[in-house]
Amino acid sequence: MSGQEICFLSAEELVKRIRSKDLSAVEVMEAHLAQIERINPIVNAIVTFLPQQAMSQARAADEALAKGKQLGALHGLPVAHKDLVFTRGIRTTLGSPIFRDFVPQEDALIVERLKKAGTITIGKTNTPEFGAGSQTFNEVFGETLNPYDTSKTCGGSSGGAAVALACGMVPIADGSDLGGSLRNPASFCNVVGLRTSPGRVPRWPEFAGWFPLSVQGPMARTVKDTALMLSAIAGADRRSPIAIAEPGNVFARPLERDFKHTRIAWSQNLGSFPVDPAVTAVLESQRRAFENLGCVLDEAEPDFTDANEIFKVLRAWLFELNLSEFLDTHRSQMKDTVIWNIEEGRKLSGPQLARIERKRTDLYHRVRKFMETYEFIILPVSQVPPFNVKQRFVTEINDVKMETYIDWMKSCYYITTIGHPAISVPCGFTADGLPVGVQIVGRHQDDFGVLQLAYAFEQTTGFWKHRPAVVDRI
Repeated sequence: MSGQEICFLSAEELVKRIRSKDLSAVEVMEAHLAQIERINPIVNAIVTFLPQQAMSQARAADEALAKGKQLGALHGLPVAHKDLVFTRGIRTTLGSPIFRDFVPQEDALIVERLKKAGTITIGKTNTPEFGAGSQTFNEVFGETLNPYDTSKTCGGSSGGAAVALACGMVPIADGSDLGGSLRNPASFCNVVGLRTSPGRVPRWPEFAGWFPLSVQGPMARTVKDTALMLSAIAGADRRSPIAIAEPGNVFARPLERDFKHTRIAWSQNLGSFPVDPAVTAVLESQRRAFENLGCVLDEAEPDFTDANEIFKVLRAWLFELNLSEFLDTHRSQMKDTVIWNIEEGRKLSGPQLARIERKRTDLYHRVRKFMETYEFIILPVSQVPPFNVKQRFVTEINDVKMETYIDWMKSCYYITTIGHPAISVPCGFTADGLPVGVQIVGRHQDDFGVLQLAYAFEQTTGFWKHRPAVVDRI
C-alpha cells in the first residue's frame, strides 16, 4: 500500500489496521507527514508542524500496543488542532499578530479528550483572525487555498482543518462553529463538519461558559469517522456548566436506520435570504436521493423572524467580552471587521440584550413546534459556492447587497440561533467543479439522528470519494 493510499483510508479503517498490526502507527504517521510535506506548501492548511514530536509519539503508540496496554478509540491517529484551540507547549496564534508567539500552558478540554483517545498531534490548522469570518486568511500565516481550485477560498473559520482533511493530511480534525465555521469550510472542501448541540462537546477554558452559540465539534471525510471522533470528545465535564450528560459512546453505535416515511422540511432559503443559483441547482439535483431513502419531503420552513438580529447582537456581545481589552491595547494589529464587531458589542445595553433573549426564546419555541411535524430541515450550507480567495467576504448575492461581512452566511447562522445540531455533508459539484454541501438540521439535541440521516445520504450518493485535483497532480 502506498503512502497516499494510507492517507485516504478512513479513520475507522486506520484504527482497525493499527490494532490488528496490519499497519503500525509509525507507518501511518510517516505517510501523513509525507503527504503534508508534499501538499501543504501549495494549500497552506497546516501552519504549525511538529513532525519529530509526532513520530516520537507514534513510536510510543506502537510500544503501548505491543505491551497490551488499554487503547483509546482513536489510537494512533494523526490529528491537527484548529489554531484557536489551546495546545499545551504548542504555539497557538488565534490567527492574530497579537498572539504570534503565544504558547499555552494547558490543553483545551477537546485536546485532552483527543489525547486520551490515543490521537497524535501533528500541528495546528489555519484559521482567520480570532475565527472571525468564513474565509481563512490572517496576517500571521496568510491564506489557505481551496484544493479543488486554488484560486478559491476554502471557507472558514475551520478552513485549515477542512483542507487538511480533503488533501489526506489528517484523517480527523477538530473545529469550532459560531456562525458556520464547522459547516461552511466542510461544504467548500467536500468533507463533513458537524455543528454539535451546545454542551455536547464541553468547552474549556472559556470566558463565557454559559454561552450557547459557540460550539466545538468534529470534522472528517466521512460521516462514520465524524461520529467516531464525536464518541471520543462528547460527554459531561464539570468545567462546562452546559455540558450534556449523555456519554460520548452513544455515538459509537451503528448509524444504519430505515428512513421510510420520515418527514423532512426542504427549504431553499428559509424563506428569506438569497442563494446563488449554482448552489440551489446542486441541492435540487439531490432531492431525489432523500426521497429514494423513503423520506417524505415538503417545501416548508419555520418562521425565523428575528434570527438575524438575535445572532448579530449575541455575536457582538461575545466579541466585546472576549476581545475588548485587546482593542484598547492592540487596535493597530486587529483587522477592521474584528474591530467593528467589538465596537458593536460596546454599544449594547442591558435592555437590548434582555429583548434579544426573549426573542431567542420565542424563536426556539416556534422551531420546536414546527419540528413536531418534521424530524429534519434540509437547506443549503452556504449561500454561495467557493469564491475568489482574494475577495475577503461576499458583498452581493443575486443583486442583493450584504449589509455586513457575515450576512452571506445566514444559511448557517440562522440555525445557530436555535441551538439545534446541524451537519454539512458533500452533496455534489457546480458546473465549475466546486464542492457544495447540504445542511441537515435535527431536532433539539438529536445529534445522533442528524448523523444517521447524513450517513444514509452519503452512502447513497458517494460524493465524498471525489478527491481534489491537487492531490493527484503533484
